[in-house]
Amino acid sequence: MRDETIVTVIHKVEDTGLQRRKKDACIVVIYGAELGRKYAIENREMTIGRATVNDICVSQDSVSRTHATILVDEHGVKIRDNVSTNGTYVNDHKIHEVYLKDGDLIKVGRSIFKFLTGDNIESSYHEEIYRLSTVDGLTQIFNKRYFVETLERELSRARRYDRPLALMMFDIDHFKKCNDTYGHRAGDHVLRHMADLVRQRSRKVDVIARYGGEEFAVVLPEIDLAGAAQFGESLRRMVEEEEFVFEGRRIPLAISVGVADLEPGIANADDLIKKADARLYRAKQGGRNRVVASEG
Repeated sequence: MRDETIVTVIHKVEDTGLQRRKKDACIVVIYGAELGRKYAIENREMTIGRATVNDICVSQDSVSRTHATILVDEHGVKIRDNVSTNGTYVNDHKIHEVYLKDGDLIKVGRSIFKFLTGDNIESSYHEEIYRLSTVDGLTQIFNKRYFVETLERELSRARRYDRPLALMMFDIDHFKKCNDTYGHRAGDHVLRHMADLVRQRSRKVDVIARYGGEEFAVVLPEIDLAGAAQFGESLRRMVEEEEFVFEGRRIPLAISVGVADLEPGIANADDLIKKADARLYRAKQGGRNRVVASEG
C-alpha cells in the first residue's frame, strides 16, 4: 500500500509538470527596490509582506502585511497567496497556490522577483545580474543603457557602410491620468502590454527599449525615414485599436510618436535621440495620438 502511494504521488507531479526540487533555489529582485538582491530559499517557510517581521519586506502600500508565503516540500518550491488585498501573480497570472519553475516571475505589489533553481545556483544568479544590466525588469525589453550602446554601434555601422538607419521614440499619452484613474498596478500592466505589442510588430533586427517611464525607443537598422514613419503609424493604429484590460476594466490608450533618421548634421547617437525626441514633443504639442517625422 505504501508503494502504491509513492507511485501515485510521482505520477501526479509529472502530470502537472512539476520537477523534483533541486539542491538550491532563490528568488532575485528584478524590479523594485534593492534591484539584484538574492534571497536564498531554505527548507522552511518564508513570508513576503509589508511588515518588517517578514523574511522579505516589500514596503509598499499595495502590499499586505503578510502578503504571501514560500514553502518547500518533497515536490518542490511553491508560493501561496495569503488572501492579500491585491493578489500575488506568477507570470502575470493571479494565483492562490502554485509550484514554481525555474525562471518564473513573481509579482508582489509593484516588485517583481525571478525564481531560480538548479545545480549551479551561483552561476544562474550571476547570469541574471548580467541580464539585469541590459534588460528592464518590468517590461522585459532592453533598458536605456543597452539602447544607447546599441544605437552608437548601429550609427557607426551605418556611417561605415553608407546604410540607412532610423530611430523611433514614442510615449503613452496621458499616462499619469491612467495611473491616477486605474492605479499603478494597472499602469505597470499597460507598460508590459505595450512592450509586447511593439515586439509583435518589430523585426528581429530592431532593438526595442524602455527609454524611461512611459517612453519607449526602437532602433531601426536598414530603414529610411519614410519606412520608419510608416512603421510608427502602423504601431499608432495598433495601439489605438488594442484592448488594454486590467482586472475587468478597459483602459483606452494612444501614443505619440517621433521619428528621425541618419541625415546630414547628425554627428552622434545623442544628436539622433534629440531629433527623434523633439519630434515626439511636437506630436504631443500637436494634439497627441499622431506621428511626426519631419521638421514642417
